[in-house]
Amino acid sequence: MPAPSLDQLKSAFRGELIQPTDPNYHSARKVYNGMIDKHPQLIARCVDVADVIAAVNYGRDNGLLTAIRGGGHNGAGLGTCDDGLVIDLSRMKGIRVDPVTKTVRVEGGCVWGDVDHATHAFGMATPCGFISTTGVAGLTLGGGIGYLTRRYGLTIDNLLSADVVLGDGSFVTAGRSENADLFWALRGGGGNFGVVTSFEFRLYPVSTVYFGPTFWPLEEAGLVLKAYRDFIQKAPETVGGFFAFLVVPPAPTFPENLHMKKVCGIVWCCTGTAEETDAVTKPIRSLGHPLLDAVGPAPFPVVQSIFDPLFVPGLQWYWRADNFTELSDEAIASHLEHGPKLPSMLSTMHLYPVNGASRRIGKNDTAYSFREALFAEVIVGVDPDPANAPAITNWCKDYWEALHPYSAGGAYVNFMMDEGQDRVQATYRDNYQRLAEIKKKYDPTNFFRVNQNIRPAA
Repeated sequence: MPAPSLDQLKSAFRGELIQPTDPNYHSARKVYNGMIDKHPQLIARCVDVADVIAAVNYGRDNGLLTAIRGGGHNGAGLGTCDDGLVIDLSRMKGIRVDPVTKTVRVEGGCVWGDVDHATHAFGMATPCGFISTTGVAGLTLGGGIGYLTRRYGLTIDNLLSADVVLGDGSFVTAGRSENADLFWALRGGGGNFGVVTSFEFRLYPVSTVYFGPTFWPLEEAGLVLKAYRDFIQKAPETVGGFFAFLVVPPAPTFPENLHMKKVCGIVWCCTGTAEETDAVTKPIRSLGHPLLDAVGPAPFPVVQSIFDPLFVPGLQWYWRADNFTELSDEAIASHLEHGPKLPSMLSTMHLYPVNGASRRIGKNDTAYSFREALFAEVIVGVDPDPANAPAITNWCKDYWEALHPYSAGGAYVNFMMDEGQDRVQATYRDNYQRLAEIKKKYDPTNFFRVNQNIRPAA
């Protein structure tokens, strides 16, 4: 059979097909990371599953390199490609909350702000990330670290089922009792196995949380890091909070005397009562000489979107990451050397705690394997000016290379750039071979390869 023509695709497609000659092409090809500048041959902006099937068939039959875009947030720019096809799900925004079963079904083009808006009306949420413009699909398929991880686990720990279009154009549902091997692989294996058109998640009673930062002067960073390391290992699971090096933005929410000041801090998000939160966190929040302590009640959607005005689309981003099972004094010394050298206002380092509820899942029970980790570290160079890309990249790489020897060897896959096959295998460890076998079953030609790629088993 001859490969279908573009005219044939148009006749089978209800969404929008965007080509380089179209006036909206350059806006449509952009992804969140402004450092990524790729020029696909065709962008297929789908409105339903039938469109996804048509686009997959067209890309496969025409031998096109094919990328899948949900929210477009991927740091490495894996939602786009040069000279190929982008299957864009951004118009697939359907959400249905079931308050009786405490579940939500979410289409693959949603971002987490869409989900928070829908679920908050029912006083519920599911574990997600830290920025509301992040895509549901990408964050989920990589694991899903966020504010609620210590209390309710990773996003994948609360995934109940997923609808998937495979590389041969067929449609399947994956869950514990149906295509269970695919369901296992989707929980951390990234976009390697197909186009996930919808997700079903478990919901929890999360409405108002206790949120806000405590900032300290940089010279107290060692004191705070050591105290935080010991604290978070024993803290109740209702307590969440990540450590950061940051530059205080010149925003009205912060005192003017702190604007543009380099500080260290803990950004808290706790799901207990105000009294419980204060009793547990006050000793560390009053440690040393805090510059600011601003913890108070906030609706969860506000928490999820608080950083959105800072981290707008189009900034230059360079990421590096690692998992840590412990934070040694030697590792802390490296943090103290490199963290204060923040090269721009938006650059930062975060240590996300990933213990608590997420550890109750075995390391081989999902594709995501680092269940024993204490922290997921991410070092991020960010700046609006492309001229500063080398500076933020070099700082990030130098910082990462100094800390990497103290790490567990692999990283949270959503925080990785294009770092090669060895890093992919180090991230999945002894789950990699099983993933490769499942890849062979569901995507034997490696059609879905614009990702942190798992190659089909030989």
